[in-house]
Amino acid sequence: MFSSRLPARLTPNAVSVDLARLRAAGVPLVDLTETNPTAAGLAYPPDLLAPLADARSLRYRPAPFGDAEARGAVAASYGKPRAALSLGLKAQGSVRQRHVRGSATPWSPGPSGPGELSPDRVILTSSTSEAYSMLFKLLCDPGDAVLVPRPSYPLFDLLGALDAVRLVPYRLDADAAWAIDRADLERRLTPDTRAILVVSPNNPTGSCVRADDRDWLVQLARERRMAIIADEVFADYPLCPRPDASSFAGVDSALTFTLGGLSKSVGLPQVKLAWIVVSGPDDDVAAALARLEIIADTYLSVSTPVQVAAPRLIAAGRVVGDAIRARITRNFAHLAEAIGTRPETTLLTPEGGWSAVLRVPAIASEETIVRQLVVDGHVVVHPGYFFDFDREAYLVVSLLPQPDVFDDGIARVLAGVGEEVR
Repeated sequence: MFSSRLPARLTPNAVSVDLARLRAAGVPLVDLTETNPTAAGLAYPPDLLAPLADARSLRYRPAPFGDAEARGAVAASYGKPRAALSLGLKAQGSVRQRHVRGSATPWSPGPSGPGELSPDRVILTSSTSEAYSMLFKLLCDPGDAVLVPRPSYPLFDLLGALDAVRLVPYRLDADAAWAIDRADLERRLTPDTRAILVVSPNNPTGSCVRADDRDWLVQLARERRMAIIADEVFADYPLCPRPDASSFAGVDSALTFTLGGLSKSVGLPQVKLAWIVVSGPDDDVAAALARLEIIADTYLSVSTPVQVAAPRLIAAGRVVGDAIRARITRNFAHLAEAIGTRPETTLLTPEGGWSAVLRVPAIASEETIVRQLVVDGHVVVHPGYFFDFDREAYLVVSLLPQPDVFDDGIARVLAGVGEEVR
């Protein structure tokens, strides 16, 4: 009686069973999978969320793409000159009403090119997950394909399934610092491929798309009339950045959707505000925006208080972003130093993001290694297979925990791995 878009089996895996048993017994655990900044002991300004109480939120004025001032603040946050606001349809009523009346007016986006990012090409969403869902609805019919990187965040599989989109993985090459395997990606293309998804910095590898790979992808997308979806939610957190890492925001020769949000940029996952930046040839952008407006207006999911507060949250939240950068930089330095004394373990240097990947001797399966760390060392890490690494054995740790917790956890991980080797 339930949809096949959902998993057929809902039983917990072995690691989850171990964790549940230990937690039920009251065993204290060191959690190196914590990626929630609000649970990482960071100092948040006590009045940071005060803008959510702005009296302007008492008036409901729905706009499919979101509040104009909020969209302007997002555009300005990309570090480009702020283009003039042009609301296009502001006096026309909602798009739902206009289509019912049969009086739709063509949407004319503002300019967006090198050196500027137009607020007219910014769409507010409640989360990046919702942004993905909107883009899958925009670009794909049921059964169409979207290429996604592997390894990467496992939520993509479920997001694709819920929108009846077929996700096809393409390989990131571990031996080439996780660069895109171009030959593998091209082999995965089919006539029903509608988009290529990139994550830069990637989660969990921390790898960024190089400028030459970006240009190659843009040319490929233009030639085959596909779109690019670029998830850049971790772009504010460089660790060991490459000089040739490059953003997709503002690409002008292929239809491109760049994603970001407050969850990562200012450490506020609870306020639920993200965005899509649309770029590309003007005709393609206009056609995409006209259709996205219908989708956005159908749900109107972003709350008024967070839209009204957005400009001040983006500005005031920079102190939280600074604290996150200081934390992950400190923890990464400690991790690199600790692993430097353990030749059996390799740290795969991340270029950005909140995670680090360790390669350990594959003398047992990743699941066995992780379970032993949980049961014997009382430390929690992610196994590589959780992110679809194509070989073993990898462990993934978060760089967000408080320093004393992080140091203790890494010591336990290295001790457990060393014991396995011995």
